[in-house]
Amino acid sequence: MNATTARLLYWTPRILGILFAAFLSLFALDVFNEGYGPGETVVALVMHLVPTFVVLAALVIAWRWEWVGAVLFFGLALFYVAMAWGQFPLVSYLAISGPLFLTGLLFLVNWRYKDELRQS
Repeated sequence: MNATTARLLYWTPRILGILFAAFLSLFALDVFNEGYGPGETVVALVMHLVPTFVVLAALVIAWRWEWVGAVLFFGLALFYVAMAWGQFPLVSYLAISGPLFLTGLLFLVNWRYKDELRQS
């Protein structure tokens, strides 16, 4: 495996995880339109950011242990589909679970080729 492919394989799931956490964070911005007071707004914002914190925690774990991260990201994708099944159109499941599943898959590939990545 050449050095460029190794770097790409190493960094892609990590960057995708960060971008997905940022994407989830955008959904928390709707609390500012609800007309809450300052204290209520902070509480609502923290509550809306819980999924982002969960994804970031999975990313921190996956950064060190790729196979555990793969399992976590697969689990998060399945959890979302199971929790929200029947409430949204199919595109909603793909928009949330798709990147989680892809990130998990990339961490799994990263773990599988770990020795080759370190040699490059």
